[in-house]
Amino acid sequence: MSTTYRYDVEILHLLVSPGHAYFGRARDGAADVPTADAERAELVAGKGIVGDRFFGKAAHMDAAVTLLAVEALEAIAEDLGAGPFEPMLARRNVVLRGAQLAPLLGEEFALESGGELVRLRGGRPAHPCAWMDRVLTPGAHAAMRGRGGLRCRPLSDGVLHRGPAVLLSPVPLEPDRAGEAVRLRPARLP
Repeated sequence: MSTTYRYDVEILHLLVSPGHAYFGRARDGAADVPTADAERAELVAGKGIVGDRFFGKAAHMDAAVTLLAVEALEAIAEDLGAGPFEPMLARRNVVLRGAQLAPLLGEEFALESGGELVRLRGGRPAHPCAWMDRVLTPGAHAAMRGRGGLRCRPLSDGVLHRGPAVLLSPVPLEPDRAGEAVRLRPARLP
């Protein structure tokens, strides 16, 4: 019998965008694409978030949903002496408070919100792009390494809701360490 660890978290933001905003040269500015901070996001097993830019894309099947601990952005802002960052600028799909993500790499876990459960598999680290220096603050790209989040594959259909949630983990987590940089190594996926 396996142990399941329960952690109270909060889903602060759910980014759903049909297009990529950060491509090309940063000096040319971000693309003007519709981006929603949704109250709810519908996930489809193996495909991602309905309406999002990674939905159903073969290259992103194991990494269609990206999670980010807001504590990481707060730590980066403090490290760089910058004001608070707008979490949506990092372009991660699910921004959480209270979730240490690094131990979930290669693990199956779940988020329960609004009475619904969505199962995910932590696939690989979400590496930051050089755009972070432009949209957050100079130095953010380097500071975000090791704390850019976790790219996941949805294992079940369901809906995530903004607000209080529960993270169900097969491994113990240390929520107080959610903002620490950790060099993640992707697991060999079956």
